[in-house]
Amino acid sequence: MTPIRWAAAAAVLAALVLTGLTAHAFRQDLARARAPLASGSQVIDSPYGQIEFADVGQGPVVLVIHGSGGGFDQGLAFAGPLRQHPVRIIAPSRFGYLRSAMPPDATPEMQADALAYLLDHLGIERAVIFGGSAGALSAAQLALRHPRLCRGLALGVPALYGPGRAPDERAPAPWPVPALIDAALGSDLLFWLAIRLAPEQMTRMVLATEPAVLQAASPEEQQRAAEILFHILPISARRGGLAMDSATAGSPPPYPLDQLSCPVLAISAQDDLYGTADAAAHAAALAPQGRLLLFEDGGHLWIGHDAEVWAAIAEFIAAPEGP
Repeated sequence: MTPIRWAAAAAVLAALVLTGLTAHAFRQDLARARAPLASGSQVIDSPYGQIEFADVGQGPVVLVIHGSGGGFDQGLAFAGPLRQHPVRIIAPSRFGYLRSAMPPDATPEMQADALAYLLDHLGIERAVIFGGSAGALSAAQLALRHPRLCRGLALGVPALYGPGRAPDERAPAPWPVPALIDAALGSDLLFWLAIRLAPEQMTRMVLATEPAVLQAASPEEQQRAAEILFHILPISARRGGLAMDSATAGSPPPYPLDQLSCPVLAISAQDDLYGTADAAAHAAALAPQGRLLLFEDGGHLWIGHDAEVWAAIAEFIAAPEGP
């Protein structure tokens, strides 16, 4: 065999080995991502179709409404620090996520009504509502449409309307990264490859946080961000919800937040690439009992401020209800 043929055979063998190793790693990672979904949640039937949710802990009730790419699992993981306190966490999967149905013509208002149905089904009379990112839309609508249920409204990096909030403030990525990421949002394999091969671009374009902010953070914060990105897998089980978020959270209409009757805590960072700092400031200014917690840096995941954020939310939950 000539040297050229030896080189070609070696290249084919290396490609086969690499493909096998990649497929094995993908299967392992997808199994790890699916493991938390196998237990820990339950499903009820409702006028809006199935509603999936987790119910953990005891104490004052906190309804944790996840952001884009989530589900009940993201809600539980995101609010994990609250489990150090005596609280009961209800973490639903929004429309189109995991085992929750996607009703025809679904809207944040309809999602709010479905969440009110869930709380009524569970016999919960009052709860603190926490809405993160795209989950802030239905959280705010729940507080507006069903004030009897809402003891307080916490909005984390809210994808709400803000007078100066651009629909998308992320820095542009070089071609063909945006096209690849768009394709990855419909495929478990492509999304997995994207987070493995282009983690910095995924940090910027999906987590809306500058990679430099993450690189300067503690190992614990870097791990938290990596886990949030990883557990968007399996993205195929979240496709319907992501499509709805894309249609509703990019440029939402203003809500009459001046009509809110409960206390409001709005949290964001100035450098959030989704532009939620303006939305948080606007919500806190409009709400009659509004308060703003705004950081100069940290991006969409408030990197470097996680402990401070959850301490503020825990204090917000523990505050006595007004007359």
